[in-house]
This record gives sequence, C-alpha cells and structure tokens, in this order.
Amino acid sequence: MYLTKTPFLLRALYPSCTWKMPTNEKSIYLSFDDGPHPIATPFVLAQLEKYNAKASFFCIGKNVVEYPEIYQQLISHGHTVGNHTMHHVNGWETEDDLYLQNIVQASMQIQSNFFRPPYGRIKKSQIRKIRADKFLPQEIIMWDVLSGDFDTSISGQQCLSNVLKHSQAGSIVVFHDSAKAWDRLQVALPATLEYFTQKGFHFRAL
Repeated sequence: MYLTKTPFLLRALYPSCTWKMPTNEKSIYLSFDDGPHPIATPFVLAQLEKYNAKASFFCIGKNVVEYPEIYQQLISHGHTVGNHTMHHVNGWETEDDLYLQNIVQASMQIQSNFFRPPYGRIKKSQIRKIRADKFLPQEIIMWDVLSGDFDTSISGQQCLSNVLKHSQAGSIVVFHDSAKAWDRLQVALPATLEYFTQKGFHFRAL
C-alpha cells in the first residue's frame, strides 16, 4: 500500500525533511531511485537530454561500485546525485547505528549532501543522529508525488496518470531507474517529459 500524493499529515510528521520545492516558477523536480542500472539509467539520461531536462539521482552505493562509468555520466551530464544507502536498507527495520553505517559506506562512493531513505522509511531517532553528524548528508529529500513505477501490478499508463494528476510547480516526483520499474518507466517517463514541456514547465535538479 502506498500513496501517490504525499498527504499533509505525513509531511507534518517529518517537517525537517524536504517534500516539495518552494517556487513561483513552472518547475518540476524529477528524481530517480535505486540506480545506476545498465539499461534503465542510460535510457533516462537520453530522455532527459531530449528535453534539456535536469534531474536528481539517488544512488545505491553498491550499484555505484558496480557501474562507476554510468555514475560518472550522471555527474558529467549536470544532474544531481544523492545517497540512497549502500544496500537499500529499510530504516524502520534497522538498528540506528547500522543504518548510519550504511549511509557512511555509500558516502564513500557518493559525494553529496542529499540523502533519501529507501522506501521513505526512516526513524526520527535516525534523523536526529544524521543531523548530529556533519560528515553525513544533511538534506533529507522525500517526495511530493510517487509514480508507482515499482508496482508490477499496474501499467505504465497508470504510472503516467499518477504523475500527471498530482504534479504541480515545485513537485518532487519519484521514478526508479531499476530493472523492476523498467516496463513502466519506459512508458511513463517520455510522456511525462513531453506533457509538462508542452505546458511550459522546466525540469530542474535539486
């Protein structure tokens, strides 16, 4: 069970996290989790380039180790990278010190002040400990709109509908450059870029 639009109550429970970008401009902030991936990530880069779009990639440390050339492409293309832990660990199910160690491991591969907790699941105690350690990424980035592309029970068109229905100026939108999301990503992402570009929006990195 997941919500495609983040409710106010959830944002209020974690007010120190970034859920949406304050802006008066027609800007949308696409983000991609779980890469780099040898097929999905190059596809995303090619689609973004078609629209002169910038985005933010929250990378798993072990994937950066496996695909360093693709990771460097993210940076050389002018996109933002962020820490998504070393092994995609669930904060609710992980003891705090082990969770922070996983972030530290990823930080050795990913130089960034941005962190997104896998599954969006993080304890308040973990947030406090991250804030207390200035060597860890301090900006905890959540999202405003979840495409649902990781959900194998829905179609790419449904993912597209989720994004088009809920996105607005300042929205942080989550896609996944991963094998699991690939079937839906390749349908929803190009159509998202085309639709909002025609509406006069720009796609920016965090």
